[in-house]
Amino acid sequence: MDANNIESALAYYNAFEKKDLGAIARHLHPDVQFVAPMGESRGREAVVEAAKRLIPLVERIDVRAKFASGDQVALVYDMHLTGPVKICPTAVLMTFKNDLIARTELYYDARPFGNL
Repeated sequence: MDANNIESALAYYNAFEKKDLGAIARHLHPDVQFVAPMGESRGREAVVEAAKRLIPLVERIDVRAKFASGDQVALVYDMHLTGPVKICPTAVLMTFKNDLIARTELYYDARPFGNL
C-alpha cells in the first residue's frame, strides 16, 4: 500500500509537469480536501480549478524526498515556476482513501506570493 501511494503521489505531480488536468483529476477523491498557506478548497472540481491556475506557472517539480506510512505520503520538493517566484521549496502531506488523494496539506513560505 505504501509504495502504491508513493507512486500515485508522484504521478499526480508528474501530471502538473505535463499540464494534464485530466490526469490530475483522476488522482483525486471526489471529496478531496486541499489545505495550503493561502487557502483551502474542497471537492475534486474546486481542486482542479485551482490546479488550472497554477499549471501555466509550473516548469518542473524536483522531488527531493518521499516517505510513506499507511495511508499517508509525505513529499519534499522544489517547484520551479515561470513567474516572479522562481523556486518554491514545498512539503506536502497527502492522505489516501480508496487509492485516491483524499487530503493534501501543503507547507511552503507564502510570503513571496503575497504581492502577486
